[in-house]
Amino acid sequence: MNLSIGQASKSAGVSAKMIRYYESIGLIAPPRRSAAGYRFYDEADIRTLRFVRRARDLGFPVEDIGRLLALWRDKDRASADVKKLARQRIAELDARIAALASMRRALERLTAHCHGDDLPDCPILDELAVDETPPGPLKIGA
Repeated sequence: MNLSIGQASKSAGVSAKMIRYYESIGLIAPPRRSAAGYRFYDEADIRTLRFVRRARDLGFPVEDIGRLLALWRDKDRASADVKKLARQRIAELDARIAALASMRRALERLTAHCHGDDLPDCPILDELAVDETPPGPLKIGA
């Protein structure tokens, strides 16, 4: 099978721009090229691109995807190494979920204190204008 970058993109569900990017950073090997310089992808390339896409869908950063690809290709790998990367990703996701939940609670408190009427007073804007670095706890509501 010799697929062009456009065909490979459709088959793997990865944009041509991302394929070029993955090649440029060494995440995937450069494909064979025609005499005219066109890229050609085979079934192994498509499987790799699908692997990368799925890992990205799960939120793995590029560095971890490189490690996962190396483990995937290493038939003597220890599954413990793969599980360790997945557990680290879970911990990172949990931290992001907690941060998002905190932001949501803060916005809930702010909107609860906003009258939402025709008057100009707005505790949401007042809180956003507070000059604190790093952001501190919300001052309203007690």
